[in-house]
Amino acid sequence: MATNDLSKDLAPIASNTIVDVVEVRLREFLKKKSFRPGDALPKELELAEALDVSRNVLREALSRLRMLGMVETKKKRGMILSRPDILGTFERVLDPLIIDKETLQDIFELRLVLEMGLADLLYIRKTDKDIDELENIAKKEVNHDNSFRIKNEIAFHGKLYEMSGNATLKRFQIMLLPIFDYVLTLEKKPTRGKVTHKDLIELLRTGSKDDFKKGMEAHLKPHFDRLK
Repeated sequence: MATNDLSKDLAPIASNTIVDVVEVRLREFLKKKSFRPGDALPKELELAEALDVSRNVLREALSRLRMLGMVETKKKRGMILSRPDILGTFERVLDPLIIDKETLQDIFELRLVLEMGLADLLYIRKTDKDIDELENIAKKEVNHDNSFRIKNEIAFHGKLYEMSGNATLKRFQIMLLPIFDYVLTLEKKPTRGKVTHKDLIELLRTGSKDDFKKGMEAHLKPHFDRLK
């Protein structure tokens, strides 16, 4: 009997398990009822009965939501919708030793794109004290070995993320440090743009937002050129 004939007589088995289905239903329920962080969820027994599944199946589905930081249990309140840690899982796996080179390069490119857009936040929140701290970092940029150069590069760009005042951006930048370090160590020779860190500092002090954007583009140009 041909395979095509068999497929007509035997319906393919869905790849989703019952736990997968319950997880999706729970997500849909939370969205449909507009739950917000801190809102109490129905009790396990009520959810299991409404879904017509065993409590073991429900608990496994809920454990997945807990792993994602979407649900937590509070004393005297039971289950509540929590504020998910959107970067938590990413932090646990972002290690150059366990990521392939293509993905490392993709993440490095993502960092370049983020830095191109920092100017909008920097020109809202920058202070003279911040710029002075950047200047102190740049003063250390003399002829040191490659590891020192990378450390200083990370310190300078890390300070720019801090100056943005955006906690998620700053945390994301910290997560990307191992990737930044790893990719720079692969360079056969130091990558330097026509616009130096000292030039960027001067632009922050006296230039406009658009001036700084152009300066950052020129500063990062060697990295973009290397991608071609």
